[in-house]
Amino acid sequence: MLKLLVIDDNQPICQALQTLFALQGYQVHCASTPDQAWQLLASQDIDLILQDMNFSAGQMHGDQGKALFYQLRQQYPDLPIVLMTAWTQLDMVVELVKAGATDYIAKPWDDQRLLLTVTNALKLKQLASQQQRTERERLAAFAGKDLCNMVFASSEMQQLLQMTLQLAPASAAVLITGPNGAGKEGIANVLHANSPRYNKPFIKVNMGALPAELIEAELFGAEAGAYSGAQKTRIGRFEAADGGSLFLDEIGNLSPAGQAKLLRVLQTGEFERLGSSQTRKTDVRLISATNSDLTAAISRGEFRQDLYYRINVVQLQLPALRERPDDIPVLARYFLAGKKTLSKAAEQRLLSYSWPGNVRELQNVCQRALLLSADVEIQASELGLPDTGSPAKRSLEDIDRPQLEQALLQAGGVVSRAAKQLGISRQALYRRMEFYGIATP
Repeated sequence: MLKLLVIDDNQPICQALQTLFALQGYQVHCASTPDQAWQLLASQDIDLILQDMNFSAGQMHGDQGKALFYQLRQQYPDLPIVLMTAWTQLDMVVELVKAGATDYIAKPWDDQRLLLTVTNALKLKQLASQQQRTERERLAAFAGKDLCNMVFASSEMQQLLQMTLQLAPASAAVLITGPNGAGKEGIANVLHANSPRYNKPFIKVNMGALPAELIEAELFGAEAGAYSGAQKTRIGRFEAADGGSLFLDEIGNLSPAGQAKLLRVLQTGEFERLGSSQTRKTDVRLISATNSDLTAAISRGEFRQDLYYRINVVQLQLPALRERPDDIPVLARYFLAGKKTLSKAAEQRLLSYSWPGNVRELQNVCQRALLLSADVEIQASELGLPDTGSPAKRSLEDIDRPQLEQALLQAGGVVSRAAKQLGISRQALYRRMEFYGIATP
């Protein structure tokens, strides 16, 4: 049973409030003085306080109640306090509400409004407690772990990072999938930092930024004169990463010859530099990433199926930023680095945007706003984003079957929730499900 504390020196008022709230199932304690209130707070688990502003005959200025409120707020910062009085000044009411008072009720009160105020305050307190409990559980799950400055608030990222940490101690090859700019390299960092190889080399290669003719030399090294322009011996990334981890981003860009060599290294740990017949050995944990559909590349003959199974012992799928909206405000504040804040309208503009460029685009938007905003608070118009008023709609052609199935899975089969997550209408989602032959959950 929820417990209320009424602090009022008028006994008829205390009795009236006890009767009103007892009929609603509350247990009501009354205190006629601040001293009695402190004693009850020490002995009872109070859920909400209804506090008068004057406790002595002839007092009408509210200073006694103001002093008590600040003392209560300091001692019990999370306890809802509803102020009640017929005698006080409006500027004092505004001050105390800004300082954390739940509401102000004038005497004589309206029963329905008072009941609604108390009910809503208790619901908000319960929600805050649940959020605090969730946050404590989240922090406990990552205690003693190196998250490599990953910033997140969504349950999707929490689950992904928990799985990442579970995989970190192993040496199994991991394939990280997800769209460009979503943070795949950050997941790779967490894998290495929490592995037994954390103090060994962690070498990163962006396969998409290398010309096809240089990828093999980059990975396996080359002797002087092995190809035009190779004037000295070049150490490959596999050799440099020996004992540690190697991160191959956009692995789908690897040439057929490079795929064959990579498969051999993964099978035997052996390789040769270009232009050399000397076999070398390496011990490397491979972490790969791609934003492309490798299974489709296999069907087109562009990627080796046997290599796919080697690099994809375990797959970590990183959701797009639009699929984890809880991360958007916390990431934005992280990118602003305390230099400026976001107005409520600006934060809503961020939440309504579809983020095709994902986290990387959000970072760019925040950096631009820091430069262009003339005030300490960034306004929505200074973000350079369209004012959609609601999550931006996506073209159905942008949504493939795996994305659709993943959205339905994350939404627990609730079509309306999956549609909102994808940024399309429910009817459009049904049409796409019919196109792919996916049964209605």
